[in-house]
Amino acid sequence: MSPVIGVILMVAITVILAAVIGTFVLGLGDSLGDNQPTAQLSVDVGEDGTDGTITVEHNGGDAIASGDLRIVVSDATNSTQATGQFDERFSVGDTESGTFDINHDEGASSDIRVRIIHTPSDSILLDRTFEVDGIDSVDGDIDSFTFD
Repeated sequence: MSPVIGVILMVAITVILAAVIGTFVLGLGDSLGDNQPTAQLSVDVGEDGTDGTITVEHNGGDAIASGDLRIVVSDATNSTQATGQFDERFSVGDTESGTFDINHDEGASSDIRVRIIHTPSDSILLDRTFEVDGIDSVDGDIDSFTFD
């Protein structure tokens, strides 16, 4: 009975080793380090005079290294957009605010789309669309988007 158990164990070890070696030979092991973080983020968009404001809050999950998050703000048609990056590590409880230029027509409203992208894995962590009163459209000079 003991030789049968020994053979079964040797076969199991061989299969496991083959799977691990095959994963790295095929290059699947290289992508293991680029997984998206598990983070619960919330975002709010508003208007402050002639600027649109964005506030992003980290409510839970993994801390994210500085420079790994990219914010993309666009109008409803995605014809104009701004991008910005976090300068500091973004951890639970942290809040970051930023502004972007807008065209302002009193009483008008527009949809503003906010995407938060984890750049190493190219994964979208948050994608929300807001209707913001007083914003006609995102200004074409939106590359001036900055975090405070």
